[in-house]
Amino acid sequence: MQAKKRYLLVSLGACLLLVAYLWGLQIGEFHNQNHHQHIYRVAQRPGLRLHRQHWPEWTHPLSPYLEDGEQEQDSPLLHHQHTSPRERREIRNNIYKSRRCRMDTCFDFRRCQRGFKVYVYPLPKGEKVSESYQKILTAVEDSRFHTTDVNQACLFVLGIDTLDRDQLSGQYVHNVKAKIQSLPTWNDGRNHLIFNLYSGTWPDYTEELGFDIGQAILAKASIDMDNFRPHFDVSIPLFSKDHSQKGGDKGYLTLNNVPPSRKYLLVFKGKRYLTGIGSETRNALYHIHNGEDIILLTTCKHGKDWEKHKDTRCDRENEEYSKPDYEIFSYFNCIVIFSSFPQAACIPVLLSNGWELPFSEIIDWSKAAIIGDERLLLQVPSITRSVDHDKILALRQQTQFLWDAYFSSVAKIVLTTLEIIQDRINSHISRNKLMWNSLPGGLYVLPQFSTDAAVFPFYYSSLGKSPSQEFTAVIQAVTPLQSQLQPLVKLIIAVAKSKFCAQIIVLWNCDKPLPSKNKWPSTAVPITVIEGERKTMSSRFFPHDVILTDAVLSLDEDSVLSTNEVDFAFFVWHSFPDRIVGYPARSHYWDSSKSRWGYTSKWTNEYSMVLTGAAFYHRYYHYLYTHYLPPSLLTMVDRMSNCEDILMNFLVSAVTKLPPIKVTQKKQYKETMMQQGSKTSRWADPDHFAQRQTCMNSFSGWFGFMPLLHSQMRLDPVLFKDQVSILRKKYRDIERL
Repeated sequence: MQAKKRYLLVSLGACLLLVAYLWGLQIGEFHNQNHHQHIYRVAQRPGLRLHRQHWPEWTHPLSPYLEDGEQEQDSPLLHHQHTSPRERREIRNNIYKSRRCRMDTCFDFRRCQRGFKVYVYPLPKGEKVSESYQKILTAVEDSRFHTTDVNQACLFVLGIDTLDRDQLSGQYVHNVKAKIQSLPTWNDGRNHLIFNLYSGTWPDYTEELGFDIGQAILAKASIDMDNFRPHFDVSIPLFSKDHSQKGGDKGYLTLNNVPPSRKYLLVFKGKRYLTGIGSETRNALYHIHNGEDIILLTTCKHGKDWEKHKDTRCDRENEEYSKPDYEIFSYFNCIVIFSSFPQAACIPVLLSNGWELPFSEIIDWSKAAIIGDERLLLQVPSITRSVDHDKILALRQQTQFLWDAYFSSVAKIVLTTLEIIQDRINSHISRNKLMWNSLPGGLYVLPQFSTDAAVFPFYYSSLGKSPSQEFTAVIQAVTPLQSQLQPLVKLIIAVAKSKFCAQIIVLWNCDKPLPSKNKWPSTAVPITVIEGERKTMSSRFFPHDVILTDAVLSLDEDSVLSTNEVDFAFFVWHSFPDRIVGYPARSHYWDSSKSRWGYTSKWTNEYSMVLTGAAFYHRYYHYLYTHYLPPSLLTMVDRMSNCEDILMNFLVSAVTKLPPIKVTQKKQYKETMMQQGSKTSRWADPDHFAQRQTCMNSFSGWFGFMPLLHSQMRLDPVLFKDQVSILRKKYRDIERL
């Protein structure tokens, strides 16, 4: 009994202590509430100001990892160390009041019902723009999307320079807020595209733009994931004012060595940033620098007052940074850290926690980079050493592809941005990841042609498919049909005998009326005659709906071909469906005396063009020629009635980065041209050759580079010219010509 009483007394005492403890907590909370209410009432009195309560300063902070003398005197090495989380939230809220913007909530699709057209606001009077922003505006105005009619516009680009929003910069534009809000079609930024490369100011570089972008799409470099609005904003690469307007320099990868030869495993050369954003990781790079195959060079020289923040490592690192011995590393096979562009044939090791990668919406960076973590910097060397040779080669090749496709010029950066937005608007006819991340790149693949990758000439091998076994012959007719002995009739008969010919289309671009049906030869394949409305040279490459086969055999009416030659050329094209394959070849050269490109028809062992008077190519190039090339070039071709074949060669070589393919040499072409030169052929026109010289330079000017490539390859039939019985040869007639 006494034991039970003691147990009850102890339990009762414990309960009383618990009740007393809980009662004390409630009283304390009550006093705190009264205290806060009292402070609030005092703060409302006139003449009084409430001071923010600061966190207590710890007398025993955590020990840093840096060695003695390497600590910063002014501030810790933290991301956004000079602003508190609350202040950063306020900045984000001020900049991005429409933080939840998506295409379906902040974009007016009704403006795009007449097509994707982009309007550039005129430059305000007295205003100037930076060299970089002028390149962006020029790229938009030179694109096929540009319109000068504001009522036709789907998207608007500011004429006000918004690239550099660092208040310490000489290119900072003031009063942007008032200027953009005065635009008649601003509408809180709806359907507007704003470009920005730099934001905020040293040392934090917060993303403060100095104005509210509203519901505008922001195309920004180095954008924070916290501020990035997925599938609305566009992350673009950072580029300098010296970046090429068009074309751009080629990547540095020239040899595909297996295994890849490399002198350095990891390289980096750049500023260390003693204070401010990005300083923590760069300060730690020296931990993995070994001076042998890992070369991580940093300098403290950043900003005017860098010496105020210098530490004990600065003098040594500045000296090593300036050594000429390390200036050659970019020409070796290597891996770079923080690389913006993959031009250097180095595999980027991306240590960018919290940053949205350039064009992340379309680019699969896992195929071109090693993505690391800033917090695991010491593991980077072992991670990179574990990458096998095959993977290194694949990554390097992909970096070169991405550089050439999307990063090598300002025009490509701008066009990629616009194409991404257009794909969002027309989501039912947009490109897939295969099109964006494999040759030739998304800019040359127009989804309006098809959203099925299998119908393009670039993806047969990757998809395990092959082009169709038939072709469509398209013959350009410019002279009246008066006799069955004319070259046009003979050509139709020879082509129709091919077992691969599905149909023959005659483009009647003659000024005379169409001949009656009984004038056309009788063939086993259907003949379709299309009379052009404009009767221009460019119309021969119009994507007619009646062309259903993958292969197109383009022919001039005076071409002389046998059935064997047609069959053999088609057989060769079937192995190279993305290239032009044919007979008559021409070449280009650089005339140093005149500093211009030249055109030659001399028969040599080298060529760079195969004329479309007798050549096979994929039907997609009809669509690309008509809808990708600018009207200015097409108008030039039509005005001269010349150079359409050269322009098609420029286009195909620019897309494939490969030369055309010439098949069996045929002297008969040379003899035929000489005979035609004495008659009424355009080859007899003395201005014809001079015009083609002019075309070469005009075309290369628009492309921004010379896409034509020389080749010495010629493909002949098996046993061609071999001393064996003619009965053993498949294409017997070719040798008799």
